[in-house]
Amino acid sequence: MNTIRCQVVVLALGALFTQGAIADDNLWFGAKAGTLGLGIEATWRPVPYLDLRVGLNKFDYDNSGSQAGINYNSDLKLDSLYVTANFRVPLQPLRFTIGIFSNGNELVMASQGAITNIGGATYLPSEIGTLSSTTSFESTAPYLGIGFDFRVFNKVGINLDLGVLWQDSPIVTMTADGTLAGDPTFDAALEMERLELESDLDAFKVYPVISLGFAVNF
Repeated sequence: MNTIRCQVVVLALGALFTQGAIADDNLWFGAKAGTLGLGIEATWRPVPYLDLRVGLNKFDYDNSGSQAGINYNSDLKLDSLYVTANFRVPLQPLRFTIGIFSNGNELVMASQGAITNIGGATYLPSEIGTLSSTTSFESTAPYLGIGFDFRVFNKVGINLDLGVLWQDSPIVTMTADGTLAGDPTFDAALEMERLELESDLDAFKVYPVISLGFAVNF
């Protein structure tokens, strides 16, 4: 399912939740912050022990550091839409959550400083130039987690979510803009560097999710 189709699904479900929830006084709107960025969320509880939630998360985080032996300036672009079903434990704030995310998370990197070695081969800095890399993941990602909902007079609440987003193995692209760009031997070394970076970033296929949110019942 591509991102546009997921957006249509989320908006359609949101409209459905609104129509049903207003009648039952079970519609909640909230804001949240966590490892997936800043987000907004709508919740509809059709029955006492089940609620359905739709939301979106976005945030850009700039950083610098070493990956696969090369220093990079990095921009982590968090961008996701989701639908979850939440199964509540009777008389407890605990719930169990399963869901599906439209996953647009990306890591964009550009090398920092002069580079003389890629893929185990040595070159002049001018021959390599700047390495540019984009890491993306599968556009659809399943989610599994637990949560805690604390309500006051069924009007305001605080939500805590803990879980994992299965993004699958990273998809890494890498290009160089030096004088040897396009040379077959150099391209082979560049591919080895790309594979090493892809291996280093493999841990991101299971992304930890922690978020804290505030919700209001209208």
